[in-house]
Amino acid sequence: MLDRIDHVALAVSDLDASLDHYREVWGLEVSHRERIPDEGIEEAMLPLGESFIQLIAPLEGGGTIGRYIERRGEGLHHIAYVVEDIGAALAGLKAKGARLIDEAPRPGGSGNLIAFVHPAGNRGVLVELIQRPA
Repeated sequence: MLDRIDHVALAVSDLDASLDHYREVWGLEVSHRERIPDEGIEEAMLPLGESFIQLIAPLEGGGTIGRYIERRGEGLHHIAYVVEDIGAALAGLKAKGARLIDEAPRPGGSGNLIAFVHPAGNRGVLVELIQRPA
């Protein structure tokens, strides 16, 4: 079902300061930066091998990521896996009893389809499934 790790997402309160940190300390550069108002975030993708580190920061108003940072602080938010058929992956997970946040895929950044699997019943890990555009 899973093809590969797409990214590991880190919730950050200040995207520009975090980008400076990852550039200066780790030598990573941004390959893609995008505001996603429907999600209430701005994201930056930092390539690392065949995967990415995704930095996600809340837009004005905070949204889900803002509330996450208020409760837990900055840090690891979720891990994302590429799947070939996100609809089939969701159906398979649901049949196995996984608790889905998204019952159906929805648009995400970079033209991808995405869906989240709840950390409850998944050993505490929030998982994002990603289907790349054809």
